[in-house]
Amino acid sequence: MIQKTFCGGLVSPMGKKDGVIEVEGTVVEALPNAMFRVQLANEHVVLAHISGKMRQHYIRILPEDRVVVELSPYDLTRGRIVYRYK
Repeated sequence: MIQKTFCGGLVSPMGKKDGVIEVEGTVVEALPNAMFRVQLANEHVVLAHISGKMRQHYIRILPEDRVVVELSPYDLTRGRIVYRYK
């Protein structure tokens, strides 16, 4: 079941947004302001920032970490890092 948010968007019950694309990648470079260059499995390089939950829990991301990135279907060159593999 899909729920409506206060701002009119749609959110699934588990908190995931509709239409996001989740892909795996490797952090290539750490940039200022918690931004990272991530090389995806298909060899594309995207600019990604850390998700809010990862910031809250002080999860550190270093170059060469394997991560999961959420990409918006509107701009496939930017993303959000939502998980770091151990």
